[in-house]
Amino acid sequence: MDAHTWDLVDRLRDWLDAESPVTGDIATAMRVLKIGEEFGEVAEALHGVMGTNPRKGESHTWQDVQEELCDVAITTLIALATLTPDAQKVFEAKLQRIADRSLT
Repeated sequence: MDAHTWDLVDRLRDWLDAESPVTGDIATAMRVLKIGEEFGEVAEALHGVMGTNPRKGESHTWQDVQEELCDVAITTLIALATLTPDAQKVFEAKLQRIADRSLT
């Protein structure tokens, strides 16, 4: 990810900080919990693609799954940026560790 992406993540975090009715550890916890909510939307979309909910049938597309996965990624990056001012460095270091152990 480039600097522009991380700038947008920081701006979104700052916007949430300004608009949130809660602050401190509660705001941080809510941002982490939001990841679970977004994952639930991925699961719902996937069920919709596969038609596994008999009540709803085939209610979603793979495009919907992609969109929901993006929401999970964005929400996760904002939560990480809330936890540390070095979110980009922390993320890139973790990505490199995973690549190093997996791509040998």
